[in-house]
Amino acid sequence: MVPSTSKRDITIKTPDGVARACVFRNGQAKAGIILYMDAFGPRPALYDMAARLAGSGYAVLVPDLFYRDTPYGPFDAKTAFVEEKSKAALTALISGTTQDMTARDSGAFIAALEAEGIRGPIGAVGYCMGGGRAINAAAAYPDKIAAAASFHGGRLGTDAPDSPASNAGKIKARVYVGSAGVDGSFPPEQSARLAQALRQAEVDHIIENYVGMQHGWCVSDHSVYDAAGAERHWKRLIDFFGETLG
Repeated sequence: MVPSTSKRDITIKTPDGVARACVFRNGQAKAGIILYMDAFGPRPALYDMAARLAGSGYAVLVPDLFYRDTPYGPFDAKTAFVEEKSKAALTALISGTTQDMTARDSGAFIAALEAEGIRGPIGAVGYCMGGGRAINAAAAYPDKIAAAASFHGGRLGTDAPDSPASNAGKIKARVYVGSAGVDGSFPPEQSARLAQALRQAEVDHIIENYVGMQHGWCVSDHSVYDAAGAERHWKRLIDFFGETLG
């Protein structure tokens, strides 16, 4: 964890129950950020990322998106989709926690940051399954979320009603998408469809292809973690939030 960055466990009342979450901050926060988890849930690897982001001057909220199904896991990010039992459990958690559910929850996540004293614009960043949820949160709360970033997010450019491409017209935030060089969950045709939808909606956006990176490269406990690629992601993300949130 980044020195002098504090971590506090909280609970958040949502329309569907109570979600556990952690808040990270380093001194006086200039803005708030919601970090939408990947499929393996809140854990030390994500907490380290939240602490690093908080070190740039933000209050960072890491909510448990799977709170409706607790207890679950823990999961090993390196093997969870290889072992049949854990793969089945993860698949059920992901399919059972819909984009619409997370969009509803995001109103409570924003309120939790406001209870932390955040009064200015809010950012969102998501990894893997959290990538689309961060962008859809910006669509659901356009007057609250000013910046949304996705890294190795999947299904961002399908024609499904809950795809970020389908919701582009509702977005007022700036959007950054970092895609893995080869990623079956976000192939080139989806990237093109998302780019077209964002451009037609006049959304300020960047879609960047990280050549040579694999799905999950940003998160340190993934088997495909790439240290150099992760540092590149950090530079892009911190600059993106700095330009947009201050």
